[in-house]
Amino acid sequence: MSSHATTTSPASSLRSDAKLIGLVGLAHAISHFSQLILAPLFPWLKDAFNVSYTELGAVLTVFFVVSCIVQAASGFIVDKLGPRPVLFVGLGALGLAAFGYAMAQSYWMLLVCAVVGGIGNGVFHPVDYTLFNRKVAPTRLGHAYSVHGITGSLGWALAPAFVVPIAIAFSWRVALASAGAVAIVVLLVLWAYRSVLSLDVAAVHKATGQGEPAPIGGEFDFLRIPAVWMCFGFFFFYAAVISVVQTFAPVAAGHLHAVPVALVAVCLTVYMVASAAGMVVGGFLASDPSRCERIVGAGFGIAAALALVLAFAQFPPILVPVLFGAMGFVSGVAGPSRDLLVKRSTPPNATGRVYGVVYAGLDIGQALAPLVFGRLMDHGQYTSVIVGLALVQGVLIASAFNVTRVRRTALVPASA
Repeated sequence: MSSHATTTSPASSLRSDAKLIGLVGLAHAISHFSQLILAPLFPWLKDAFNVSYTELGAVLTVFFVVSCIVQAASGFIVDKLGPRPVLFVGLGALGLAAFGYAMAQSYWMLLVCAVVGGIGNGVFHPVDYTLFNRKVAPTRLGHAYSVHGITGSLGWALAPAFVVPIAIAFSWRVALASAGAVAIVVLLVLWAYRSVLSLDVAAVHKATGQGEPAPIGGEFDFLRIPAVWMCFGFFFFYAAVISVVQTFAPVAAGHLHAVPVALVAVCLTVYMVASAAGMVVGGFLASDPSRCERIVGAGFGIAAALALVLAFAQFPPILVPVLFGAMGFVSGVAGPSRDLLVKRSTPPNATGRVYGVVYAGLDIGQALAPLVFGRLMDHGQYTSVIVGLALVQGVLIASAFNVTRVRRTALVPASA
């Protein structure tokens, strides 16, 4: 029968795609998990090392600055060597950094370990999206991006829930060593299923257009594509939104609406879980790439409106987590379409490099946003923090449509 002539049946293709998406999602969860293992332990670390919150914040800044540099560079390495070895090195570095934090005897040792952690964190987006874009069926890419976003959100949600109880029961050192053990266990799982993650160098070169006439010339020519820098700017502002929500917005909203401390702590978890649920819906909506900018615009438009309600309306404290949940859900719906914006702006011979540079905007945004919004918090400008969140979400709408506009105008001379 002719159906036997095909190398893979639809069922086996679905199975292999599901395995790959699950393994990449698991690795991505550990990346986000590792970003948030230190911040919940700041009260313990402050006493242990006799340092200020500003100095502890600088540890996270080092982490994200290093991650930014590595993210941009690792895209080139992924395009050259393939994604699998780079992924293994990244997971190993995150585990090593967590063990280093646990054994640190001085503040400076924390900074050194943050460098190691930043190196590990920087490889994930170029690796993950190269594997997805090269191995997952195009009709399932929206779902792949959806799972990727969901696992990232769940990794963020898991970190404080994991390290804080262990720190209370035992110590902060045991908590951080346990976080390192989690990263190593995931590395061993991925090693056991390493055949699913295989994409040999020849396949990468063929898939990325190396060795045959390429749409663009040299290794760095993709940097001349305006849409790449528009995507970079989009992710910079997206990171600012995430940073504000993770660090300041719940506390600011708590001050504005007299929310009990326990309820303030729930806001971030509600936001992240709702965001994960929104990404499930977003994965189905992203099946039609032509509408991705409209979905992004609608999602962040509603999120901005909800932030303004949070800033200026009067309502019972119990509704504050509900509003955070609604904001997380609509932002999550926009997530898979957000990733498709980048894919549609990526030349076929530069996947790892483009994703490395574009997602470096995430790290820069997460490194800089606390400096701006932290000052507003220090001066008690709680309404300004929430309004600022709404403004940044508004910028995301303009950025999404700008990416599309720039891409379309770039296509005209290219086709000519």
